Amino acid sequence: MISARSSSRLALAVSCASFLAVAGCATAPATPDARMARIQNVVVIYAENHSFDNLYGLFPGANGIDRATPEQVTQLDHDGKPLPELLVFGRDGKPDPNYPRLPNRPFRIDAPPVNKPPTQMVPSPIHAFFHNQEQINGGKNNRFAAMSNVGGWTMGYYDGSQFRLWQWARDYTLADNFFMGAFGGSYLNHQYLVCACAPRHDTAPASMRARLDAAGKLEKRPGSPSAAVGAVQVFSSGIGGQVTPDGDSVNTSQPPYQPSGITPAVDGARELVNPRGGKLGNTDLGEPVPPQTARTIGDTLSAQGVSWAWYAGGYTKALADGMQAPDAPRQVIYHRAAGSPNFQPHHQPFNYYARFAPGTADRAKHLRDGDDFIKAVEAGALPAVSFYKPAGVDTQHPSYTDVMTGDAHIAGVLEKLKASPQWKDLLVIVTYDENGGYWDHVPPPSGPGWGDRFGPGSRIPALLIGPNVRKGYVDSTPYDTTSILKFITQRFGLEPLPGVRANMGNLANALN
Repeated sequence: MISARSSSRLALAVSCASFLAVAGCATAPATPDARMARIQNVVVIYAENHSFDNLYGLFPGANGIDRATPEQVTQLDHDGKPLPELLVFGRDGKPDPNYPRLPNRPFRIDAPPVNKPPTQMVPSPIHAFFHNQEQINGGKNNRFAAMSNVGGWTMGYYDGSQFRLWQWARDYTLADNFFMGAFGGSYLNHQYLVCACAPRHDTAPASMRARLDAAGKLEKRPGSPSAAVGAVQVFSSGIGGQVTPDGDSVNTSQPPYQPSGITPAVDGARELVNPRGGKLGNTDLGEPVPPQTARTIGDTLSAQGVSWAWYAGGYTKALADGMQAPDAPRQVIYHRAAGSPNFQPHHQPFNYYARFAPGTADRAKHLRDGDDFIKAVEAGALPAVSFYKPAGVDTQHPSYTDVMTGDAHIAGVLEKLKASPQWKDLLVIVTYDENGGYWDHVPPPSGPGWGDRFGPGSRIPALLIGPNVRKGYVDSTPYDTTSILKFITQRFGLEPLPGVRANMGNLANALN
């Protein structure tokens, strides 16, 4: 039986079908599949290390800081009691006298009493797999200060209205319910962008593996201080164990191929890294991740003959830098001197996969320099799917660049894309790999179809831009990094990747 409402819709449809040419009836809204079909080219721009509240917490109409509950705002010490105030810790783990004592609540970074404009570099909160889980604390988001190397700095945010990207968000769609695919840092969240999986490192030595307590949390050192006094101290090396006890590679680890933080072996091929590992200054990088064989979005795109490329700023220079003699000083890779792109090897996910090993046709075809991306944009020659990773200096990553430099760079890229011959069929997704250790008040989704042991982690900004995108819209559909893979998969008819989360949206709601 047809309801009165259905009958009315049917009558309207018949009327429009009969008289569209002469009466100009409005057409029915496009289905999600039809909306997707309008998109011929997808560009993903992957910036660095900011939570949604950190950059867009004041955005009009979005779920911002003013909607946080007292429980989500008030930061707790390790014993579960509220911190009396927020202290910023320096590299020694002790209160930094260059920063004021702050009330236990979110604060403006770019306003009194902190007064750090977005043109200045600021401390980088730890952003790691096990730390992030404790910070989220079951969705309460009240252990960010306690589980950080910089203490209360994690609660800082900017007035984002001064950023050029903010205006792009106002003009197009801002997703305010978009979460990083995995808990923790850049390394794992770049893997989630291309495979929705964690690499395996079954042969990792004990020194690379996390030490966990009976509750599955990082084991704290005896005497690890209260967050009212100093930064947390854990047994696990580096940023909290590069590998889980059962062999999943979850925190920053180096690729087996150049460019890598690990130099070539003295007696080895220059394109490869020393299998015994290496150091960056005084930091032990551990052994390289073994070449991976899991299926990636690159594999599924190639299987269907869909053109694609990963473009990385500074890639050509970094490749030459990495292939120097082991004792030659690096001038590009993890190099912060003026004029260097400060190339980050752990931000290059396909360089961990055997299919893209040096000398392969797939490497030559699909792994490209950032300059090639700009040339393709201007020539209207972008492949169907483009991933663009800016050089380190342009990613907005705290501690080695400032927010405004990356904002200007990405906005400039968007202007070039808008002027491109391919603009009319283009969807641009500007998002961040992860939250950079900064607080966000919205609890990540969890449970079957929403999450798993790897994530999702904290909420991050995501902008959807293009002529087929809703204008002036805040999209609160639940998304995470794997939603990008879901969109690409559904748009181009690819084989789904198993790690893509079933209940997360496919981005189609942001399209006209």
